[in-house]
Amino acid sequence: MSIESLGPGGLDYLPCRYGNSKVLFRGPRRPLDGPFIAFFGGSITYGKFVPTPFPDLVEQSMGTTCVNFGSLNGGVDVFATDPYLRKVSGLAQTTVIQITSPRNMSNRFYRVHPRRNDRFVEASSLLRAIYREVDFAEFNFTNHMLNRLYLLSPERFEAVVEELQTAWVARMRLVLSQIPGRTVLLWAGRQTPEGSASDLDADLALVSREMIEKVSELATKYVETVISDEAVQAGTEGMVFSEMDAPAARTMPGPVAHHEIAQALVPVLK
Repeated sequence: MSIESLGPGGLDYLPCRYGNSKVLFRGPRRPLDGPFIAFFGGSITYGKFVPTPFPDLVEQSMGTTCVNFGSLNGGVDVFATDPYLRKVSGLAQTTVIQITSPRNMSNRFYRVHPRRNDRFVEASSLLRAIYREVDFAEFNFTNHMLNRLYLLSPERFEAVVEELQTAWVARMRLVLSQIPGRTVLLWAGRQTPEGSASDLDADLALVSREMIEKVSELATKYVETVISDEAVQAGTEGMVFSEMDAPAARTMPGPVAHHEIAQALVPVLK
């Protein structure tokens, strides 16, 4: 049984595919032959552990079909490299793009899985030359690897950060420039860009205000939602998950946070 499917005590996400895309999105499958708003993003957009994620809440509020193209642990690579998603963005009335961390994207230093972008695949010869003492075969996830590299040498790690941030800006600008219609760039995290930029464990690690300014100039609108203390204190209330997934659920935004994100988006989308 795949992680996207029903697990013991977990949600049934009704995973589905659209067109010839290889990415599994959250269902149920929605029609694309009429007016709709497309939502691109990672696990927050997907609504991991949340019965009604913010794209559904926006639809309930506006009465416009909202199609959830969020993918579990997906980063910018998912919607930058999938030809079908580029086609979808051309059909949508508006495309909402959730900002994701540059740690989960391929770059000159390492390669990630094309669909599960948090999965580390391999290091380049350039990164191996900078960190000769590291056995990269021991890493399965990008966050684990990046934290180890930082601990080994904060000085050498600065080159990695610079590469990730430069590559992220270039790829996000490419994505936005290829969408012919209206676009909304969405920040949804527990911290502001100022707080996330230097925190490797933040939801949006390594994304700075300067980076956002460089890409938001290509978007129609930019929406910044910082999840409230009330939403954080609500913890996993209203979330659905198995006992095994409890630690992961505590790191994800719950229903209160999703309501806040939807409330921020609706006025802009209207």
